Amino acid sequence: MIQFYNVSKVYENGVKAISDLTFHIKKGDFVFLVGPSGAGKSTLIKLIFREELPSRGHVMFNGRNTVRMKGRDVPYMRRKIGMVFQDFRLLPQKTAAENVAFALEITGTSGREIKRVVPQVLEQVGLKDKGKLLPGQMSGGEQQRVAIARAIVNEPLMIIADEPTGNLDPDTSWEIMKLFQDINRRGTTILMATHDSDIVNTMKKRVIALSNGSMVRDEESGVYRCES
Repeated sequence: MIQFYNVSKVYENGVKAISDLTFHIKKGDFVFLVGPSGAGKSTLIKLIFREELPSRGHVMFNGRNTVRMKGRDVPYMRRKIGMVFQDFRLLPQKTAAENVAFALEITGTSGREIKRVVPQVLEQVGLKDKGKLLPGQMSGGEQQRVAIARAIVNEPLMIIADEPTGNLDPDTSWEIMKLFQDINRRGTTILMATHDSDIVNTMKKRVIALSNGSMVRDEESGVYRCES
């Protein structure tokens, strides 16, 4: 699914964000990405999504080298990756259903198909009766569920979640994590960047830990701990 081969990223100002990373993430994996602020987590995510290109090395997604990928092919690759963020990034003037539908509209999906699929996906994330609400009328947990519905509506191969529980209370965070587990059980690969040690320590998934741009740990059934 994802392969990094000796990947480094140095920005024009000389900051080395990523240093010689090599790892594989298989289809169906659930991986936590941990490390202090500035460790390189955001850069790693941008490299997978091809918002950034490495200074050295190769990034493979679903068998294709993203470094050599033509620009016109990038949007099609990105459709296979669903993104979920800490701040939800919903369109405030669109309802929950319209936010999810928008992800289909930009791929050219027919109106008939959108009307069929959107209610199904909202029901999957526990928002069967919330489709007509605006984001401002919803709780933080409900907004994150809309964001997850938007991320999965195109049936991506992979979900990348960047601090998805960062703005949520503990109980709501666990509800969201159960939803991610359900999505993963259906076969979707999940890479989640998080600072939530309780979630990482309880779920015992694979943990990739970064520090100063380097990988310092890659453990199955790992835990969260500060790296020097």
